[in-house]
Amino acid sequence: MLAAWTAAHVTSLSVLRLQNVCGPGQSLTNSYTGIVSLFARLAREQRPVEVYEDGRIVRDFVFIDDVVDALLATVQKPAAESRYLDIGSGIATTIHELARKMAAICNAPEPIVVPKFRDGDVRAADCTTEPAQDTLHCRPKWALDDCLHALLTWIGEQHELPLEPSDHTHVRARPVW
Repeated sequence: MLAAWTAAHVTSLSVLRLQNVCGPGQSLTNSYTGIVSLFARLAREQRPVEVYEDGRIVRDFVFIDDVVDALLATVQKPAAESRYLDIGSGIATTIHELARKMAAICNAPEPIVVPKFRDGDVRAADCTTEPAQDTLHCRPKWALDDCLHALLTWIGEQHELPLEPSDHTHVRARPVW
């Protein structure tokens, strides 16, 4: 649909595929949009993090500031032709590795691998960032450890944390509007 619109208006399309964005301001309770913040909250509370399946689910975690830099670069360097770019750190990290890093930073118990899974969860979601770096002249600056420290600092500054984190393994009925 977007390709048709851009062709009809003689313009080019930029599609940015954002990987797992993390950092200050993200949801503290939704594991689908914030597994990093969910793990951070549990580790801060000295609770063991449950890692699903075998722990080798792979994600690319990118700090919010790096995403903002990529968005600004996209606007500042308009596309000459349609482009599809992955915005991430370019580093594949297992969920178990993420949980271990968070536990170590917070001096929390080691993560526990549990035989749970979420329907529809993708086994591996990482990316190659070189095309975005070459096109936008924008490179990720934040290492995962720095991202985790920044998120933990922000969480510590929140006066009132939201309700208990949810792992979304229970389905609730949707409200009728």
